[in-house]
Amino acid sequence: MNVQTKPAEDAVAIVAELGRRAKGAAVALRTAGTEAKNRALAEAARLIRGEKAAILAANAKDIAAAQAAGMTATLQDRLLLNDARVEAMAKGLDDIVALPDPVGAKIEEWTRPNGLVISRVRVPIGIIGVIYEARPNVTADAGALCIKSGNVVVLRGGSDSFHSSRAIVELLRRALATAGLPEDCVQLVPTTDRAAVGEMLRAMDWLDLIVPRGGRSLIDRVTEESRVPVLRHYDGICHVYVDRDADVAMARDLVANAKMRRVSVCGAAETLLIDRAALDTHLMPVLAKLHELECEVRGDADVRKRDPKALPATEKDWRTEYLAPVISVATVAGVDGAIRHIATYGSQHTETIVTDNEATAARFLGEVDSAIVMHNASTQFADGAEFGLGAEIGISTNRMHARGPVGLVELTTYKNIVRGKGTLRP
Repeated sequence: MNVQTKPAEDAVAIVAELGRRAKGAAVALRTAGTEAKNRALAEAARLIRGEKAAILAANAKDIAAAQAAGMTATLQDRLLLNDARVEAMAKGLDDIVALPDPVGAKIEEWTRPNGLVISRVRVPIGIIGVIYEARPNVTADAGALCIKSGNVVVLRGGSDSFHSSRAIVELLRRALATAGLPEDCVQLVPTTDRAAVGEMLRAMDWLDLIVPRGGRSLIDRVTEESRVPVLRHYDGICHVYVDRDADVAMARDLVANAKMRRVSVCGAAETLLIDRAALDTHLMPVLAKLHELECEVRGDADVRKRDPKALPATEKDWRTEYLAPVISVATVAGVDGAIRHIATYGSQHTETIVTDNEATAARFLGEVDSAIVMHNASTQFADGAEFGLGAEIGISTNRMHARGPVGLVELTTYKNIVRGKGTLRP
């Protein structure tokens, strides 16, 4: 596949050609055995490790361009690859190899009074388009998950990560060929022109699903324009609620990890909710740790009375995904207030409660309506690999089909198989 940039006027022809190749590869991948798919993934992991220098050189071009364009440090962190992150990509592929193949698995089976035996069996969705920004690791994760689940994937990475994504896709394609599978099971849109995105969103004749990963503007555009079904998540406005019955040391360390372990991921905590009954016991130990880690705190009036370093929080702060070392802090009236605040301002991504009171935790887990709800655990565990899925194609906040980390099983649908014995309907 020629993956050089193309002029804008070629967007229609480029996407049409991607579709033609994708349809040609889909039958072979849909019917491929587990052994062939695993062989391709194992070879891809080997190539990623062996070609690390080439991947890092390609990434260096993207980073240099990002710095020249004035990209923020947080976004550069999303874009950056290093030895550890390349190894994490390869390990993710190894982990996916070790997971059961969902394709062909029987979900359920029952027999009707007339003797018909009906079963539901997992099958690939078909051809998936992934439109994403910045993170080049998405290229490897999405490609590997789609290969193992039997889906052809067409990747449209952001212009910021074009060189990195291209280098990774070439390795995935080489691995597919080695395993005897069509290279076109994984394709990269060979242009940075945004017109290609519009063409993908209209490709109802060959695309079965669109998965957007990126900022609000990208998600809004895809949701509004797509004629293809969309599996999406909006902002990761994740909350940590510190209850009156929380262990102070646990609350301090957990909030620090949820916010500051890596501020650029969608599972990073953006709002801290503090039980009014815990203001004088829990608030300052938690905030002192955040200040120590150079996190900016924006608080309501009760918070600022106790923390002279806190800046005033506005209504906008409760609705903001910072993706930066900034956190908003609100005082709430116990678990009821926390649940109300999350329902009002949350994005239904990931929330956690810190408490030693099991009854309070049960209320929070049962009543908070988000894709991932946790008790005494960092929101940074909102990740497919941490869920044991090997990797993820994204975190879904949809209510249909899949919620939370989207892994192999979530990239399948099912078909109904009906077996009879010359059975006639009266």
